[in-house]
Amino acid sequence: MSRLAVVLFNLGGPDSLKAVRPFLFNLFRDPAIIQLPAPARYALAALISTTRNKTAQANYAIMGGRSPLLPETEAQAQALEAELKAQGHDARVFIAMRYWHPFADETAKAVAAYAPDEIVLLPLYPQFSTTTTGSSAKDWARAYKGPGRTRTVCCYPTTTGLAEAHAAEIRKAWEAGGKPANVRLLFSAHGLPQQIVDAGDPYEAQINATAAAVAALLPEITDWRVSFQSRVGRLQWLKPSTEDAIKAAHDDGKGVLITPIAFVSEHVETLVELDHEYADLAKELGVITYLRARTPGVGAPFIADLAAAVSGALPRDGVAPHGDWRCPSAHGKCPCRLGAAA
Repeated sequence: MSRLAVVLFNLGGPDSLKAVRPFLFNLFRDPAIIQLPAPARYALAALISTTRNKTAQANYAIMGGRSPLLPETEAQAQALEAELKAQGHDARVFIAMRYWHPFADETAKAVAAYAPDEIVLLPLYPQFSTTTTGSSAKDWARAYKGPGRTRTVCCYPTTTGLAEAHAAEIRKAWEAGGKPANVRLLFSAHGLPQQIVDAGDPYEAQINATAAAVAALLPEITDWRVSFQSRVGRLQWLKPSTEDAIKAAHDDGKGVLITPIAFVSEHVETLVELDHEYADLAKELGVITYLRARTPGVGAPFIADLAAAVSGALPRDGVAPHGDWRCPSAHGKCPCRLGAAA
């Protein structure tokens, strides 16, 4: 039986308040995030990480002084490994974070020591972006020189398991809130500068596709919108912002049920931004209802979907999506359209 290594890509998060500043520096020095020559990018990353450190530390303090992203990702890795073994695979699941431990260099050594015959790179970003999966895949290609035939799952924005997992959490939040009829479902995704999308990044199109797939499973909630959160800097970002979407719901006399559609685990953007900042905004505006759905986490449909993505990747080579989604022709930064190889 072939020995299989699955490498889960994720963002990473600081594991202490002291780690916040270096985490931010690692984030903003990434050329996929700040598209400037290296000297200017490093200087800007140092400035941003310094000026944002105090505010960011306060946000992480709300969560106990550290990001929950690694423990949540570890739980997903354990669930996926158990599912793959139940299906008969000799599998081990590893985690490679982009901006904090375990970095790709650390994980690459562990995977090489495991000496796999087969490797599947599986992002925990369902929607492809050059700033997330693209950046993680490049970092892994730089770090890993060990054995094993590698293939990459580039995205899975419209798969049934992902949609069902989101729909289950949305329905759970809606029912816990008393099944309000006059509520608008906001699919809130992490934002992206408009210029990155204009350059061919498929992220926005895939976010819209995920939202539509989830909404189709929720006939009891017919009013829904997509919005974008976490804007940084002065560039124009994808619109509408989640803040503006909440204000629009208020103006329309609607309550809000918000779900983090680009995230599959809880972290600062959900536990602070959605649960505190946007909840406070809704309260200040007098929004009649503010509910928040959880991320898929280790929900059975989502873990089954990840296992299916791994199994589906094994017979092929290179980079491909899991599921029926294919990027429209306008999205030239899609790795499948570029014919990129893992």
